[in-house]
Amino acid sequence: MSHYGMTESEVEEAALYYLEQVGYTTLNGPTIAPGEPTAERDTYNDVVLTQRLRTALTRINPHIPPDAIDEALRQVIRSESQNLVENNRRFHKFLTDGVPVAYQDGDRTIHDQAWLIDFHQPLNNDWLAVNQFTIHENNHRRPDIILFLNGLPIAVLELKNAAAENADIDTAYNQLQTYKKDIPSLFTYNQGLVISDGINAQVGTLTADRSRFMPWRNPPSAADNLI
Repeated sequence: MSHYGMTESEVEEAALYYLEQVGYTTLNGPTIAPGEPTAERDTYNDVVLTQRLRTALTRINPHIPPDAIDEALRQVIRSESQNLVENNRRFHKFLTDGVPVAYQDGDRTIHDQAWLIDFHQPLNNDWLAVNQFTIHENNHRRPDIILFLNGLPIAVLELKNAAAENADIDTAYNQLQTYKKDIPSLFTYNQGLVISDGINAQVGTLTADRSRFMPWRNPPSAADNLI
């Protein structure tokens, strides 16, 4: 136990608790690992929870037939470049503009967009936080917490213990850089990176250098507006 009263694992548990309070379901990575009775992916190379994504696509886009839903899913999962930033940019366009699909309606071909997120009804989305989610790619890595939105790994949280020697918030940032090299497929879908030592938390983006990670502040409450 550190003199701050929290070990690194306790920082992780605290983060999961707060995520639950804002509506996330939380799961432990090993319980949904390949080969487990409750597995949610076939191999440790998989970073997308495919069944959750398919279910969300169907729920959010009820007018789009199953074949077109499957095509949208294939487009999202397929990488078209060896460049991580390009893959991330392509995915971001899907996220904001929808995934282009085509399907038949009688003798007409309908060109449509399959939406990955229900922007109008947030509770219609699947919000999931998973800790200790092992990924095998260029190396074996296990980020502290991954946030999944409709089965898509949109954020990674790397947590350290403020009192531990050589394990401060800068170490958390450096760990994320290692993940980008060792498990780049995870970051195709990334929309946010969070580093914390249990006292301070900072947020950045895939291409942000250390100086561009900014403090993560809570939104002001109604009481704050009265001051």
